[in-house]
Amino acid sequence: MPGVTPQCSRATTSQPLSRQPAAFLDRDGTLITDAHYLSRPDQLRLIPGVSRAIRTLNDAGVPVVVVTNQSGIARGYFTPEEYCEVERALDEMLRDAGAVLAGSYHCPHLPEISGPCECRKPGVALFRLAAQEHGLALDRSLYVGDRWRDVSPALVLGGTGVLVPASSTPSAERDRATAHSMVAPSLAAAVESFLREPSQG
Repeated sequence: MPGVTPQCSRATTSQPLSRQPAAFLDRDGTLITDAHYLSRPDQLRLIPGVSRAIRTLNDAGVPVVVVTNQSGIARGYFTPEEYCEVERALDEMLRDAGAVLAGSYHCPHLPEISGPCECRKPGVALFRLAAQEHGLALDRSLYVGDRWRDVSPALVLGGTGVLVPASSTPSAERDRATAHSMVAPSLAAAVESFLREPSQG
């Protein structure tokens, strides 16, 4: 049974947990246009307003962490090395726009191919790993994505879950987020709402 997969190059020294909130963001459909198993840096397209929203979090001192399911690796659509090349290109694209990511974590598994794992969202293993490595308070953090699996970890870990629907978001998932979490029209709106919360003041 796969556990938590090794990630692309990054520091792995565990930090003491703190009361520092973070923003956990999905990648495809939230930060970039969903290219359906994106495998090359030249396919990257930032969604308008994303870099500004991340800069707002940077300016507020809130670490921004990407957590993404990448079953294209298990399916054989691209290699782990190709995924890491895209990850580095996204980091550079955001830095060029003045936006900085504190970390990026991905699950390469697909249960029907590689067996069950702890890291595929809505599983929370990657969030816990990020909290250990960066000293984050999961119960004070923001969880944003275009699918319910991106948002629902907030119900397990605490914090604020916000669905930012894309054209591909099923209506049932919008309804579920409306009933059990929050829905926002954009990442910027989700960030602004989160930063207005009294616990972030």
